[in-house]
Amino acid sequence: MDKLLHIQNNEKVNRADIPNLPFDTFRRQLLECAAAGGKVVQFFAYEDQGVSKLLAVMRTDKLYVGGCDAPDSFASLTVESEIFHMFEREIGEQYGLKAEGHPWLKMVRYHANYNGKKDVFDNNYKQEIPGNYPYFTVEGETVHEVAVGPVHAGIIEPGHFRFQCCGERVFHLEIQLGYQHRGVEKLLQSVPMKRMPIIAETIAGDTTIGHGLCQAQAIEALAGLQVDEGAKIVRTIALELERIANHIGDLGALSLDVAFNPPAAYFGRIRGEYLNLTQILGGNRFGRGLVRAGGVTHVMGDEQKKLLRDKLVELTPEVEHVNHLIFSAPSVTGRFDNTGKVSRENAEKIGLVGYAGRASGLNYDARVSFPTECYGELPANSNSRTDGDVCSRGLVRREEIMHSTRLINTLLDKKEEAKPYTPQEIQLAPQSFVVSINEAWRGEISHCILTDDKGGILRYKVKDPSFHNWTGLALSLRDEGISDFPLCNKSFNLSYCGFDL
Repeated sequence: MDKLLHIQNNEKVNRADIPNLPFDTFRRQLLECAAAGGKVVQFFAYEDQGVSKLLAVMRTDKLYVGGCDAPDSFASLTVESEIFHMFEREIGEQYGLKAEGHPWLKMVRYHANYNGKKDVFDNNYKQEIPGNYPYFTVEGETVHEVAVGPVHAGIIEPGHFRFQCCGERVFHLEIQLGYQHRGVEKLLQSVPMKRMPIIAETIAGDTTIGHGLCQAQAIEALAGLQVDEGAKIVRTIALELERIANHIGDLGALSLDVAFNPPAAYFGRIRGEYLNLTQILGGNRFGRGLVRAGGVTHVMGDEQKKLLRDKLVELTPEVEHVNHLIFSAPSVTGRFDNTGKVSRENAEKIGLVGYAGRASGLNYDARVSFPTECYGELPANSNSRTDGDVCSRGLVRREEIMHSTRLINTLLDKKEEAKPYTPQEIQLAPQSFVVSINEAWRGEISHCILTDDKGGILRYKVKDPSFHNWTGLALSLRDEGISDFPLCNKSFNLSYCGFDL
């Protein structure tokens, strides 16, 4: 890793300072980092003055960046380290650069590459998704295939799930997405600056604050904008309220999946209460319009603080009571325990993030490792059960709800108030680079921006935690009954649109 550049989270870096290595050296540096326990934050392609390039951001306890000129085909890193698996497939799809020897080289979102190069998947894109997509199959007299989606019963997003089964037992699950591809990254490179936060907030509708905050921090770094302490407090509270609301909603849905209806009803109502707290904080139940580059659009005064404090005093014992109902019921724990396991070894190999990773024993939380806003002065959380099953993923969520509640109460005691927000013309630094990382409720979100010599956006790269974790869901179904798929699926609750971009 000695040839990669050590950087800080949300730090503006001159692009000239990023090492442009020979490809073989670049590849070796990334694999050495992976062998030392490092993980991929970003690994993507872009074009600069007609030259295709690769850029990678790796994390250990520090962040490192490096790049290279990209050959049209290159020796796959995935054959030596699985953490590069999805990234190399995406590079092939977006820029027509082929990772030779990749063991699972298939499209990610089913769209033609950006630069008109020969398609590495031999698609003509004249047919519907999935097109020329070679599904993995298991052969045998008693083996059968079950295809689910992309159209589902209920109000959920579209995705295709193909199970290879023997009776009820699942040998393999393959997940094929792309039905909600909107071209978000290309859009963010071309729209006026004032539209960018509106797009960022809708990358994944349940992660408005997470994606909005990552973008705002990246723009602030490139434009040299300072954020006052009061605004940082509001941003941190908003991110934790988003975490609580989503965890509560999913715990209720998990109990519903095992036919324990009362907690689902209770948590459905309580989730709404936390969304209302976000509205008190920023004027919208999902946090839309609150976080902007340079600060926040709503000031949290004494009245808002009192409303938040009083409601948390009321809701906290209710949340504890409903969680006790869920995790003390034998009919629930009998279904949760040892279902949908992802071992720590497999979680390490594929780079699981967020509560799913922590439930499998990976001790990574971006709030602790790369703190932003107020997190550097707040205590970390710990998890009591990390067996990698549905129960562990549920208990990690339960513990995070209570931890987030304590963080919010701590922040409400602070005296600083956000300064009134004033929209301003923003000029990004030319020939610069920034990567922003935050721990959203699903896990590590990262936005990366490269600018050209005039300060225009040359490349905007988004990574939602679902990009890492869909493979984890597929692994959780190995040797499980197919009837446990809804339970495993909800225990991850991954984003389709956050993945499809």
